[in-house]
Amino acid sequence: MTELQTLRATRESYDAIATTYAELFQDSLRDRPLERALLSAFAELVRADGEADAEVADLGCGPGYVTAHLQGLGLNAFGVDASPVMIELARESHPGFLFEVGSMAALDIEDGALGGVLSRWSVIHTPPQEMPAVVAEIARVLAPGGHLLISYPATDGPHHETQAYDHAVATAYRWCPDRFAALLNDHGLTDAARTVIEPKPTDKRQFQEVQLLARKV
Repeated sequence: MTELQTLRATRESYDAIATTYAELFQDSLRDRPLERALLSAFAELVRADGEADAEVADLGCGPGYVTAHLQGLGLNAFGVDASPVMIELARESHPGFLFEVGSMAALDIEDGALGGVLSRWSVIHTPPQEMPAVVAEIARVLAPGGHLLISYPATDGPHHETQAYDHAVATAYRWCPDRFAALLNDHGLTDAARTVIEPKPTDKRQFQEVQLLARKV
C-alpha cells in the first residue's frame, strides 16, 4: 500500500467512527494524572522558552479535547487532523479555537513557526518507512528551542525492530524507545526527558506507553 493509500485508509476509518470516538474519549485525561502533569510541564516549557504568543500545534487532534486542554494551560494551541469528520466535531465542540484538516507529513505551516508540537498517539498508524518524513516535518515547523511532546506504545524485549499490531481502526506500530529517540535526534530534536508508563492490569493491550519530551536545537 502506498503512502497516499495508507493515509486515505486511516482517514476514512477515523471518519467512520469519529462520533463514537468523541463520545468514548472526551474525558480520557480525567483518569490520567501523570499525563496531565506532563502536559502541564510541556506548557510551562513552551511558555518559558518561546514568545508569549507562540503557537502550539496539536497534531492528530481528533475531536479537539486535548487542544482545548492546552488552551486551558495558557497555550496558543490549534489542532490538525487528517480526518475531516474529526475536525468538524472539534469545531462544533470548541467554536473559539482553530482546527484544520491536514497531514503530519505535509503541514501547511511555515518553517520555524511553532513554539511547541504535541503528538499524542497520532504517529501510531505511520508505517516505519514513512516516520522519518513525519519527524522531519515536525522539526521543520518548530522554532529553535521549541518543544515536542510525543507519545507512542513501546516494543517488548531487547529487539529494536518496530512491531505492528492490530488496532480497532487501522494497523498500528510500536517503537523501541531508544530507536525512536535516535530518529528524533537525527532531525535535530534532542530528547530531554522520557517517561515510561506501565499498563494497568485492566488495559486491553499490555503495552508500555512512552511519553517523550524533546527540544529543537
